[in-house]
Amino acid sequence: NKCATLILAYLNERNRPYSAQDVFTNLQKQHGLGKTAVVKAMEQLALEGKIKEKTYGKQKIYFADQAQFKDINEEDLKAMDCQISELSAEVQSLTQDCRQLDAELKELNSSLTTEEMTSEIQELKVECSGCKARLEKIKSATNHVTPEEKEKVYKERSVYVKEWKKRKRLASDMMNAILEGYPKSKKDFLDEVGVETDEDCKVTVPSI
Repeated sequence: NKCATLILAYLNERNRPYSAQDVFTNLQKQHGLGKTAVVKAMEQLALEGKIKEKTYGKQKIYFADQAQFKDINEEDLKAMDCQISELSAEVQSLTQDCRQLDAELKELNSSLTTEEMTSEIQELKVECSGCKARLEKIKSATNHVTPEEKEKVYKERSVYVKEWKKRKRLASDMMNAILEGYPKSKKDFLDEVGVETDEDCKVTVPSI
């Protein structure tokens, strides 16, 4: 029957000992065989001499009939070893090729596609065109500041900032001297005198 045929083919292919439970576990998922059917089929195959049966204690072990396999001589074994070596070398070479191809694929996947690259080029062209127009506008302006004028402005700024810091320090020293004998708080003093601080105006002395 179909169950016996599957089991016989499986044992001949694997050529190793199995219990009925092993065969059921290995074939049930793929072929949907029932355990009772597997046990009966293996017992029947053993009775017919198509497979061999050995009993170890309470457990029965089944395996393929070794008489069906041809004897292998030393030359055949050497040929097989040679073939195994060649196939192993081929596998190693293919594995290396696969790694290289995987690396190339990873690099390609991280690169822009032709459509994405075309779109980015178009965006850069538009941006470049805008920069060129802005540059031409700057070049055509008539209110350029010469390096000498720029240097003069920076020097004047430095002078004014230093003066600002100096006057702020003097004012602070004066107020601190007055506050030593003033009965109220500093805030009350500033309100009474009408002094506006940099903090009130939300300004900060710039660095030089």
